[in-house]
Amino acid sequence: MNPFVYKNGVLHAEDVAIPDIAAAVGTPFYCYSTAGLVQRYTAFADAFPHNRATICYAVKANGNLAVIRTLANLGAGADVVSEGEMRRALAAGVPPDRIVFSGVGKSRDELAFALTQGIAQINVESEPELEALSEISAALNRTAAIGLRVNPDVDAETHEKISTGKAENKFGIDISHARAVFARARDLPGIDPVSVAVHIGSQITDLHPLRTAFGHVATLVDALRADGHSIDRLDLGGGLGIRYDDETPPTPAAYAMMIDETLGRLDCHLMFEPGRVMVGEAGILVTSVLYDKAGLARRFVIVDAAMNDLLRPSMYDAYHGVAPVRETLGDAVLSDADIVGPVCETGDTFARHRAMPMVDPGDLLAILSAGAYGAVMASTYNARLLVPEVLVKDDAFAVVRARPTYDDLLNMDQFADWQDLGQNSTVS
Repeated sequence: MNPFVYKNGVLHAEDVAIPDIAAAVGTPFYCYSTAGLVQRYTAFADAFPHNRATICYAVKANGNLAVIRTLANLGAGADVVSEGEMRRALAAGVPPDRIVFSGVGKSRDELAFALTQGIAQINVESEPELEALSEISAALNRTAAIGLRVNPDVDAETHEKISTGKAENKFGIDISHARAVFARARDLPGIDPVSVAVHIGSQITDLHPLRTAFGHVATLVDALRADGHSIDRLDLGGGLGIRYDDETPPTPAAYAMMIDETLGRLDCHLMFEPGRVMVGEAGILVTSVLYDKAGLARRFVIVDAAMNDLLRPSMYDAYHGVAPVRETLGDAVLSDADIVGPVCETGDTFARHRAMPMVDPGDLLAILSAGAYGAVMASTYNARLLVPEVLVKDDAFAVVRARPTYDDLLNMDQFADWQDLGQNSTVS
């Protein structure tokens, strides 16, 4: 189900016309569909027995409180990688006992905060972290239920910057050393090793690497149980890809079947940390055309969104579909164009060599599949304001993060005590 469709020649989010939102909030803005979020969560959740799986939405994909709450109301927990994300999940209504704390570099303060909140599990990624967590747990008179994140040295066959399961990656403990670390964990005060965790990467569109990794996990669990450990849950991470261009990602049902084939005999409770697959296709970035520029060798459609608003194309050379909000007529003349932003970087490019109709200033374009790793990675580079986020449900929409003002931006800084403000320190 695609929540963004043309109706009477105009792109809609569910039953709301995109131009109506643009008129109310200005451009650029992010737009998320409640129906899209519900459909994607439900498809994933229904693939697994509800009493045998916990789905912890990966907050890093999209940290908007309204998005997290939409998923929490459906039963989702949260996978977090910082205290800030944990606080977001809690503020959005995620119960602490459905929160998993992942990440390779958790600080002692963050670990202490997690323990005081009583979250479900902390995924430990190194021996020094294990020792630190034991000290903190003992000092707080708490017991930390931990998953040991293992690195199975499996290539996820995805972009190198989002691959996390190879030996040269910074994540996890080498799987060949896991039995020794589990033995150490069992002897430490304040530690209860209950789970094996694994996550080999993001935007995975072929189940083969996951099947290989999960096979290694099954072998490890057999060995750990032989060592006397009661491993009763497995954290299988996230990573399922979505369609940005011509990918054919596996369905949740196919994913569930593969897991049953590789891990079903272990009879473990399963934990998942899906992010992109929950929110990616449920969001778009809407932008206005500033200029249609005919260069000497290229045509440039210059828009008011920029790389600071959506970093993925610049950072990962990622593909996003781009669609005019007013449907292109069948007899329209198309020509090759690059869609670019106003930031002073050549890398500020959303798309290259796209067949585009002629456009006028003020025309709206939608950058598709932008619900994951979009607003959450945005910055104020070039002193640009963060863009608003809008949530749609049926025929209604709400601003769920407002566009800040320039005063808000300037007030984040302050002068040093010894600096004279002078006569030209304000803008009228």
